[in-house]
Amino acid sequence: MTLPARRPEAPAAPRVVTFGCRLNSHESAVMCDQARAAGLEDAIIVNTCAVTKEAERQARQTIRKLRRENPDARLIVTGCAAQLDPARFAGMPEVDQVLGNAEKLRAESYRPDGAPYQVTDIMTVRETAGHLLSGFEDRARAFVQVQQGCDHRCTFCIIPFARGPNRSVPMGRVVDQVRALVEAGYAEVVLTGVDITSYGADLPGRPPLGQMVRRLLSLVPELPRLRLSSLDPVGVDDDLLRLVAEEPRLLPHLHLSIQAGDDLILKRMKRRHLRGDVVALAARLRDLRPGIALGADLIAGFPTETDAQAVNTVSLVDEADLTHLHVFPYSTRPGTPAARMPAVPGDVAKTRAAAVRAAGQRRLASRLAARVGQVADVLVERAGFGHSEDYLPVDLMAVSDRPAAPGHTAQAHITGVTPEGRLAGTID
Repeated sequence: MTLPARRPEAPAAPRVVTFGCRLNSHESAVMCDQARAAGLEDAIIVNTCAVTKEAERQARQTIRKLRRENPDARLIVTGCAAQLDPARFAGMPEVDQVLGNAEKLRAESYRPDGAPYQVTDIMTVRETAGHLLSGFEDRARAFVQVQQGCDHRCTFCIIPFARGPNRSVPMGRVVDQVRALVEAGYAEVVLTGVDITSYGADLPGRPPLGQMVRRLLSLVPELPRLRLSSLDPVGVDDDLLRLVAEEPRLLPHLHLSIQAGDDLILKRMKRRHLRGDVVALAARLRDLRPGIALGADLIAGFPTETDAQAVNTVSLVDEADLTHLHVFPYSTRPGTPAARMPAVPGDVAKTRAAAVRAAGQRRLASRLAARVGQVADVLVERAGFGHSEDYLPVDLMAVSDRPAAPGHTAQAHITGVTPEGRLAGTID
């Protein structure tokens, strides 16, 4: 998926094409600002992802297409795929410059006379970008980076080698950034990072994520809505659980990095939780916040996975009532331990991924139906559309002649479910 990050009020500004995660979306906004500050105009920056082989293939395909459509533009490639294999992108005739994940956030990298190849060893980086943004173009919600990198070594994952070690943004900088975004008119902020439950481990006093979130909500009382990006189940701390129960501005939607529903596969993945831990956490979250929505990252067809183990992942979707799923067929990442394990055939992995997605769609359909007749607090993202507090898509129809403007929240009376799988709601 590509997300253009372009400021409509500055047509000559660089265009950023983004692949991958929410952290990449945040960084693309930073990159656009930094490139503009360096005086770079009318260039195209491709911010790549390396989580799967398909993501890398799409990035290369997009680069070739962008060059055909923009023969005279300066084309810069950066992001995780470029960090891991810079020579491959530098060797593409379409590419003018390759930047690493550290370099892409520095204005000096984008100077017109900048070196065409700037990629340093990400494992030596100890700083985290704390760039203060004025906003995110064409978005009703803003993403704030609170953490970067990862110290864990899941056997399937190459991302730690693209992002470097865990490092956290100090609380004060997080508070300043969120306050500035709220003052700029954003009604919802998403805290993002590579592994945000590791937040604070490298800061004085080692404040955990829950403590930082509590302080943020206390010091920015005018923030209407706070959402969290993907959480490692084993890293959800007690302070964060208390906030789930006590703080309505912390939205009732959490996304968990689960990856599998079978204990042996989880061990081979080198995950730090077991299936029972996920089930227990889901039950506790629902006790603390009835109605909370839970999403999950899940991998199908991990090496050595049997049919029975695949069924365990499907059944976990029902047992933990997971409704917002990101499901991937396993993708071999050269250099990872899993790449040396006996592989599951690709067509089998795709079939298993489809089964997991189908289970998620059933749970989601049930949740959508249960919302009919209720009132949802919707963040309007564009005319006639937004997301509810539990991150369900809502088509909006205004009863009055003054519909809610994008970027604002509205109380919607849910009247039904559309054929496309969205809620239908009316606002006064």
